[in-house]
Amino acid sequence: MFLFGIAQNMMETLEKWMGRLPGRLSLLAVVGGVIFATLSGSSMAGCAMLGQTLLPEMEKKGYKSQITLGPIMGCGTLAAMIPPSALGVLLACLAQISVGDFLLSIIFPGLLMAALFALYIILRCVLQPELAPQYEVEKVSFREKIILSVKYLLPLGLVIFAVIGLIIFGVATPTESAAVGALVCFILAFFYKGFRGEILKKAIVNSVKITVMMFMILSGASAFSQLLAYTGASQNLVQLAVGLQLPPIAVLILMQFILVLLGTFMEPLSILMVALPIYMPIIPQLGINPLPFCSVLLINMEIATISPPDGLVLYTMKAVAPHHSMGDIYKASIPFVIIDIIAMAIIMIFPGITLFLPSIAKR
Repeated sequence: MFLFGIAQNMMETLEKWMGRLPGRLSLLAVVGGVIFATLSGSSMAGCAMLGQTLLPEMEKKGYKSQITLGPIMGCGTLAAMIPPSALGVLLACLAQISVGDFLLSIIFPGLLMAALFALYIILRCVLQPELAPQYEVEKVSFREKIILSVKYLLPLGLVIFAVIGLIIFGVATPTESAAVGALVCFILAFFYKGFRGEILKKAIVNSVKITVMMFMILSGASAFSQLLAYTGASQNLVQLAVGLQLPPIAVLILMQFILVLLGTFMEPLSILMVALPIYMPIIPQLGINPLPFCSVLLINMEIATISPPDGLVLYTMKAVAPHHSMGDIYKASIPFVIIDIIAMAIIMIFPGITLFLPSIAKR
């Protein structure tokens, strides 16, 4: 679905629903980021697609870099937070928790992040209207909006339902729902664009590359975990953490702080391979539910992709917008790093946000 290129029509349809909201194109990046997240589990791919689709139009309308680059980078990171998520599946496997439960648990955190992004954009555009000048919006009838939505947005809902809905209703396991979702994507892609042999080959080759990469990472992480266990390092680390005269929430905050620091110069997969074998044995001893913890951890990994100086999405943004300096890109990313940290804090305070959907699926 991603490679068959349905982005432009989808974004144009979404824009027609925006009306005259402050910063409407930046808000479009938020909504587009959520929908792209269902098609691609890659933050870099999400940023690249949003940047190529929206940035030229934003700059044409006089939007300033503070309100163009930041939303595109921030919303690109939603890719891992809205299932299906390759990084989410990998994290669940490394943490040895249910993949299905974890994919359900990250939906509301992902939507929470999107809501916080949208709130920030609206408030900033209200307080600093010069960042996103108002312009004349083409009037579109309600009937036309509905027709376009049925044509370009509703089919994406079928993909989401095929992957997530079947798990929630207990119709299929995560593996089975993934197969059904893939089948629906094939059907829709052919419906939109017809049979394209070259694109189909590229999609299959890319999927195989990602799968092999994930298995290699899982193998390496499993070996690292076994090494820690056999040498007694895991047990000693657990005893050290439990022996600290700190409440569990303080230990949790300390863990996340370490990961934020690591994220400034390491990419998410490397951090997960190093941290999870150390962190996961400690979590049950502190009486912390692994689902909220791993949801917060996944947000932390997304922060790593947009945190200066070495976030991968920052360099993706530079490639998409070479006329902007890295300094501008760094400045634009900071507010969204702060918003992600706020989202992490909210989930730590209210872990029920992550537990609601998994609890429904088990009924």
